[in-house]
Amino acid sequence: MGNHSTKNASPSAPSDAIEWSDSMSVGIQEIDEQHKVLVAIITQLHHAIKEKHSSQVVVDILSRLTEYTKTHFMVEESILRIMKYPDYNDHKKQHDHLIKKMSHLKKKVKKGNTAIGFELSHMLKMWLVNHIQVSDKDHSEFLLKKGVAAHWKKKSIIDRIFG
Repeated sequence: MGNHSTKNASPSAPSDAIEWSDSMSVGIQEIDEQHKVLVAIITQLHHAIKEKHSSQVVVDILSRLTEYTKTHFMVEESILRIMKYPDYNDHKKQHDHLIKKMSHLKKKVKKGNTAIGFELSHMLKMWLVNHIQVSDKDHSEFLLKKGVAAHWKKKSIIDRIFG
């Protein structure tokens, strides 16, 4: 009786795609808009893996994700350095660790290890959600207290380049 409505999927299951929600907002539009792009690319990656696209398609999406992630990190780290964020070095280490891990997993996919796909998708989802909701919210509170504007009327520079 109860089995027909039971689902094996949980919010953290690797088969679930990531979706943007207001709970992920850090309160700074520029950073939120960049995070939304990261979520969208990770979702594309997830669907490509789930739909068993070729490893080349997965590598292409992963390459786009890596480039956008590096750009986002560069923007975020620049703001943190300028505003003298006290935990800058630790935050940068988290960024560097993710880029290194993405590069390592991309190499595995390039070699034809498609089994790595869901591990990769799940890892990226969990890292991004945790990083945004913990580390990025911490530095955003700091930045807002220092007077960083929460909203801009014009399109962000990243949106103009990558949008």
